[in-house]
Amino acid sequence: MIRSREMTMNNQVAVKMKSGPSIMLASGNWFDLLDPWNSEFSIEDIAQGLANICRYSGQCVRFYSVAEHSIHVSDTVDEFKLEALLHDATEAFLGDITRPLKQLLPQYQEIEKSVEDAIFSRFGLEKSSKTMIKAADLSVLAAEQRQVMPIGTDYWTDGSGIQSANICVEFLSPSVARDRFLAKYSTLTSELHHRAGLLIR
Repeated sequence: MIRSREMTMNNQVAVKMKSGPSIMLASGNWFDLLDPWNSEFSIEDIAQGLANICRYSGQCVRFYSVAEHSIHVSDTVDEFKLEALLHDATEAFLGDITRPLKQLLPQYQEIEKSVEDAIFSRFGLEKSSKTMIKAADLSVLAAEQRQVMPIGTDYWTDGSGIQSANICVEFLSPSVARDRFLAKYSTLTSELHHRAGLLIR
């Protein structure tokens, strides 16, 4: 049932129903989880969300944000750097669900796919980048696990052929991670616009 009125509990907003359950973003816009294509969201909303979400369900030695992780993945690839920066952008709206739990939630996976498609469309990202970024993501995962988790928990890399990325986890605060994420985005989009301009000439 479509509802335009906000549902409240103890005078606090719990959820706003449009065409689907929606969350309010830091910008004040509403993000419809079932209709991300027609939701208003910006790179600032994504940066805000990712900078405040801790990787590994918080089970790491110190706070380590998804935003900082995303910067490392972007720095690791030679191509598709913008796609790499935004490879976990869905988590800004859906949260960082651990892989084992995600496998138990098929409906969540459907929603995640829809949100990802909307993000790719909104920012003009290349879907052909996914294979390369997945490899870089695993490489960064191997490197960061050695720095943020107990010794030996990176055993899964043995015999896998995965090379650990050359990164150094800084444990950036949310505000610093957000600013660096946005700065990285600005640099990458400026470079893309410059290249596009050269191709047109």
